[in-house]
Amino acid sequence: MKILLLADEPDLRLWDHLDRRRLEGVDLVISCGDLPAEYLSFLTCFTNAPVLYVHGNHDACYELKPPEGCICIEDGIFEYRGLRIVGLGGCMRYKPGKHQYTDRQMARRIHRLAFRLKLLGGFDMLVAHAPMRDFGDAQDLPHRGFVALRRMVEQYRPAYFVHGHVHKDYDFRFRRIQPFGDTTVVNAWTSCTIDVEPPAGRKRCPKWVVTPIEI
Repeated sequence: MKILLLADEPDLRLWDHLDRRRLEGVDLVISCGDLPAEYLSFLTCFTNAPVLYVHGNHDACYELKPPEGCICIEDGIFEYRGLRIVGLGGCMRYKPGKHQYTDRQMARRIHRLAFRLKLLGGFDMLVAHAPMRDFGDAQDLPHRGFVALRRMVEQYRPAYFVHGHVHKDYDFRFRRIQPFGDTTVVNAWTSCTIDVEPPAGRKRCPKWVVTPIEI
């Protein structure tokens, strides 16, 4: 399965200068936040692949005008072709505003998913806006990662943890893809593609498990 990952800044090859080759063979599009709603809606016109998203800390405008034709997976478990995806957007709280959380608040969000994840036996991909603490994050508070996300990855060991928030020009140590134990961590800044092999022979998720919960 070919997945197109997006975050933080629109890829001009997909928006201002649409290169349809960038969308060829794409089975799923995932936004890790901080992208214009119009950009995500625009992409739905040129691909049959579902477009999923979580919120970044600059996505308060989605409250009034969410991306049309896209699927919010915030605080939920979404299954696509056997791939189970958990969505937990937002960043570390550094000022009043939407989609910002303390580490304790993020831990509560994760705890609300625990029962369903236990029934499923885990998940395959974690989609977030912010990174984990001390792994691909920065030292300043706005770009510091969550301890709660790190503990979640250590506990469930998903195949992939995908995030944005930390741009390439923020840190000379920027790495697009790096291993963290059994998990491949991907910084989706601007855009990149990954090829994922969903687990075979798995029963489908009950519908009530897939629906995001209200928080």
